Amino acid sequence: MVRFLLARPIAVFMTFMALMVFAFIVLRTLPISLLPPIDVPQIVVKVSYPNASPEAIEQNVLSPIREGLITLNGLEEMDSKAGSEVGTIRLTFDYSTKMELAYIDVNEKIDRLTNGLPEDLGRPEVIRINTSDIPVARVQVVPKEGADEVEVSLLAENVLKKRIEQLPGVSLVDINGKKERIITAKPNEEALAALGMTQQNVISAIQSGNKELGGISVKDGQFRYYLRLATRVDTPKDIESLPVAAPSGVIIPLGKLAEVSYETQETLGYHLFGTQESLVITVHKQASAKMNELIPELKKSLELFKEDYPLVEFELTQDQSNLLNAAISNLETSLLFGGIFAFAVLFLFMKDYRLPLIIGLSLPSSLLISFLIFYFFDLSINIISLSGLALGIGMLIDNAIIVLDNITRKRESGLPLFEACVEGVDEVMGALVSSVLTTLAVFVPLVFLSGISGALFFDQAVAVTAILSVSLAVAFILLPMLYFLMFSRSKKAFDDGEGAFFSKILGMYEFGYRKVTGNRKMVMLVFLLLIPLGLAVSLMLKTTGLPEIEKLDATLDVDWSEPISAAENRDRVVTLLKSLEGSYSQAEADVGVKQFLLFDGENSIQQSLLYFLFPTVEDKESAIKELEANLKSNYPEASFTLGDAPNAFDQLFSSNMPFYEVRWKDLGAKEPVPEEKMDPWLSQFPTQEWERGPGLQKEASVVFTLRADKMATYQIPVSSVQDRIAMLFGSYTITDIRRFGEITPIRLKEPNARFEDILRNTRIIASDTTSYMLGEFVEYQYEDHYKYVTADKGGIYQSLNVTAENPDENASEYLRWGQEKNLGVTVTGQYFKDKENIRQLIGILLISVLLLYFILAAQFESFIQPLIVVFTLPLGIGGAFLVLLIFGASLNVMSAIGLVVMLGIMVNDAILKIDTINRLRLIYVESDTISAAEALEMALHKAGQIRLKPILMTSITTILALIPIVFSSGLGADLQRPLVFAVIGGLTIGTITALYFVPLAYWFTVSKKSLKAT
Repeated sequence: MVRFLLARPIAVFMTFMALMVFAFIVLRTLPISLLPPIDVPQIVVKVSYPNASPEAIEQNVLSPIREGLITLNGLEEMDSKAGSEVGTIRLTFDYSTKMELAYIDVNEKIDRLTNGLPEDLGRPEVIRINTSDIPVARVQVVPKEGADEVEVSLLAENVLKKRIEQLPGVSLVDINGKKERIITAKPNEEALAALGMTQQNVISAIQSGNKELGGISVKDGQFRYYLRLATRVDTPKDIESLPVAAPSGVIIPLGKLAEVSYETQETLGYHLFGTQESLVITVHKQASAKMNELIPELKKSLELFKEDYPLVEFELTQDQSNLLNAAISNLETSLLFGGIFAFAVLFLFMKDYRLPLIIGLSLPSSLLISFLIFYFFDLSINIISLSGLALGIGMLIDNAIIVLDNITRKRESGLPLFEACVEGVDEVMGALVSSVLTTLAVFVPLVFLSGISGALFFDQAVAVTAILSVSLAVAFILLPMLYFLMFSRSKKAFDDGEGAFFSKILGMYEFGYRKVTGNRKMVMLVFLLLIPLGLAVSLMLKTTGLPEIEKLDATLDVDWSEPISAAENRDRVVTLLKSLEGSYSQAEADVGVKQFLLFDGENSIQQSLLYFLFPTVEDKESAIKELEANLKSNYPEASFTLGDAPNAFDQLFSSNMPFYEVRWKDLGAKEPVPEEKMDPWLSQFPTQEWERGPGLQKEASVVFTLRADKMATYQIPVSSVQDRIAMLFGSYTITDIRRFGEITPIRLKEPNARFEDILRNTRIIASDTTSYMLGEFVEYQYEDHYKYVTADKGGIYQSLNVTAENPDENASEYLRWGQEKNLGVTVTGQYFKDKENIRQLIGILLISVLLLYFILAAQFESFIQPLIVVFTLPLGIGGAFLVLLIFGASLNVMSAIGLVVMLGIMVNDAILKIDTINRLRLIYVESDTISAAEALEMALHKAGQIRLKPILMTSITTILALIPIVFSSGLGADLQRPLVFAVIGGLTIGTITALYFVPLAYWFTVSKKSLKAT
């Protein structure tokens, strides 16, 4: 094949040019995002039911919805949580479920269930979770002094949102912190009482004045006209001029009986930028959009907004494109330095500028053509696929060096240029294909990991397969063609001698080789001892998900655990922010209930999420300590989580599931176990290291009891008292003014006094028109009750989270504790998911090693020689662990990628060395003057000399290309540094292994009896 293609250089050149042109066109259309667009198999149903208790929401809303959704296809888990005024149901599906269909199915079932839900309940929201739901940036909209907050909210909703949505690549714009204008009517109780009237007279007058005649028409000859009442109200002035008839028959303007005015509606949540109330707009990108093009466009729009709307300030925060830019710049840096160092190293070793030039042309062309495979597999350019490309580049350089070195060696042996190119490629073709297949044997099985990990590995596996497949095509076709073209036109005589630099290195290798062959058993023992010692170093390494990036931002997630209002929550957050003023460069907070459409977390008035950006790490650490001390001393009831701000990776991998949760259901009743029974039972729980789950958390509440005996005595209907209480303490809407889709509610103004004073001072009219104090008929008491009602597929449960170091050791005790109390106990949590993932990973790695063994056994036609390659791996891994330990790095995703890069190169070198030894043995054995034992020694020695140059060139080039990252600073360098340490450590030990361990292990695997026999 190589001979055929090499004889047609123009055809080959034009084919590669065409591929590169197509790849360039495709590259411009590929989406660029931070993460691959993965469908997380979860759907969240959110319910908002004002003035409803957790028990009412569970019984009347969540329970019927759960029963209706239980038959969904692929549904694995269903958990619901009812709190005050809000409720959520989280549905988790099997990963094979098509989430588009599941989303439609859930919506259809919700629509069918709507008729059976309370009439005053809004339609439940259904939210589908996707990686593209993570906002790419947040736009802070801050009203300047004197600006109307409601007008700014309308500007954000009606103008800014639409302008941002028009930007190319934006899929959705979400807003939090909006303020709405309402009209309030505050009745004058004294004036009403003097005229013998009640609040109901005022309410009826407003309702009558705002009535519509829906669908009524009159006929006038051949024409038909629809009627419209001209008495409808629009402003507080219109309402105040409405007539109200007193019992005496006197007509009084409503303005004399009630104060009517515009007010900003009291919200259940706020957004703060710094200490100032503001709005935040989160920007979400389309799956096919390019993030690196979207963010600059967004920044341009913000500059225009600043000019167009001078009463508002705009700021871009939490820009997620920084991570992607870091990854792209690292790839560019690796390519640049890789190219420079490859040129320098190749020039030193090969003494010819044309060889580095050939590799310099092959690297970008391989990378560019790889993007064609991205296009056909519908992949985006993201951090995961870029890391796959980075993995492949190391082996790409390795393959190029091996092919060029072998062609050069064939020329040195006296072959003509054309034949040297053909034979040089043919000789290493089998070994290089085996090497690529062994690398793929490690990656491809990882696609079968369950969960998000498997979905992410798909992108990486395709990227690695793409660049390695292309690198083989380039190494076998493009490189020999370029070599032939460049050297065939050269008039310079071919220099077949070694340079002074390499001659010195060869002398050092020979010295080491003599020492090793002179003490084979001792050296082998040392190598075998290094394997367990190197792997034991891993026990001393910290294990983390992502590298410890030097983050300058932090978050505080706080639940005050007190029945406070949203305004009090805001004031507490402002106090916290003011206490740290000067130490942070940027801060924002989402206080109370969030208005985001895509928010799938807990929505509670008592919760707040604060975000801080600090100038330096020192400022951040001191501020965190100060915050922690402040919260513990001033708000002992509050529960909070304080730490690094999560990036998109953290948000993707973060789990809502507790680590180890013990759940129980009362087998005798379908309701939570009462507190008076539960507290003594919890004191008998087998371990004392636990925290209350949501279903056990308590909050203070006020319970009203209506005195039916007194109401009967004074002839006061129960409904009158209930309606009066609803008007006083609820958000009582009289009517709505509707104008072209804009709704302005008219509400009774709530009294601002304590509820005891309101009960004491409010009168209620009996059927005989006598008035009595409302407090006479209502008793109240303070009591603690459960804050949430939690349920799953099987019904209501309560739970606690075990915090012990080994939570599962008392599992049988937990079950026995439940049986004694007639409770059905189950244990669940991330602990079991992690165990399952580790079990899967071990199984997949075993399959990978088996595949690797099968491929090598087929390549070498031997069952023993593949074991030599397998035993080189732990030596390289041990070297990587040692360097990670020395530099204080952790074992994480990036260092794991570094290990795979390093192992790919090591396996490549080991395979080629064994292949060369086998080939040379066959040549030497054919000679009548050389014995089998001598042939073995000569093959081991000669193969070492032949493979020395490419092994050293690959290792030195890779190490030198990565060293600049060690001394760089910034997010990208922090992310890549563990990868660099792993590669440098592994290749340093790996080079020694390939040079000395492989021939040594080969010598031991050859039967000495067979050598003597021949």
